[in-house]
Amino acid sequence: MKAKSNYPLNHKFLLLGVFLAFLVIFILRSSFSSTNDVSSSVSQNSTLKASSEANASDCSPICSKIPNPLAQALIHYTTSTITPQQTLKEISVTARVLKKKSPCNFLVFGLGHDSLMWSSLNYGGRTIFLEEDEAWIEQIRRRFPMLESYHVTYDSKVNQADNLMEVGKVPECTVVSDPRYSMCQLALKGLPTEVYEKQWDLIMVDAPTGYYEEAPGRMTAIYTAGMMARNRKDGETDVFVHDVNRSVEDKFSRAFLCERYLKKQEGRLRHFTIPSHRGESSMPFCPL
Repeated sequence: MKAKSNYPLNHKFLLLGVFLAFLVIFILRSSFSSTNDVSSSVSQNSTLKASSEANASDCSPICSKIPNPLAQALIHYTTSTITPQQTLKEISVTARVLKKKSPCNFLVFGLGHDSLMWSSLNYGGRTIFLEEDEAWIEQIRRRFPMLESYHVTYDSKVNQADNLMEVGKVPECTVVSDPRYSMCQLALKGLPTEVYEKQWDLIMVDAPTGYYEEAPGRMTAIYTAGMMARNRKDGETDVFVHDVNRSVEDKFSRAFLCERYLKKQEGRLRHFTIPSHRGESSMPFCPL
């Protein structure tokens, strides 16, 4: 999430195109709503036609104005030399789901150069970021105070991955429950209360750090994301895991998010759609 790799200029322009597409949809919806309101007013009382047209003229610039958070995002990504770590094709997978579901509840493990983008693409919804590095949180908050982020700690390490994979096979880890009260060692129990109490429509696992042996690794984040999806009241959750070219992300996403729930893989990103398992005691942890 925090990588500072620079991508080619045309990648940057294409990324801005994603933003502009969402803005056009937003403006068109606002304009359509404004037009319907004016038409209704005219039909109810033709004597107020001139007044209604004047009001519509006055309202139009306001109704079609770009919301401030989106304007800030456009300015930032237009002027910044640092672009998100994910490629355009990878970003587009999640963006297409957000286009259908936003405004919605979006939980992101990780805080980085793409955070303002995710929050903007979910404009009007709630986007929460979970980050392991307190100093990094403060740095991002100074630049983008509108982002909602929380510090979390992990007690796992990448070099424990094989053992944790075996732990995940015990019955306690396949019982669907609130992760706070789970008996499974893989379940994250110290997250902010609001994270457990929200029903998440999208979950992105792009943290914690996992590229060296002593790093926390994403074993527990992947497992917990899958359990939150299964434990929702109804419906389904779209879960995304980045860096699946690495062993931990590859093996744990297949094992705990399930290959049968895999919808798409683009580059280093996997997209799973996991239905609610709550109240379905006969439903297997992974489809057969």
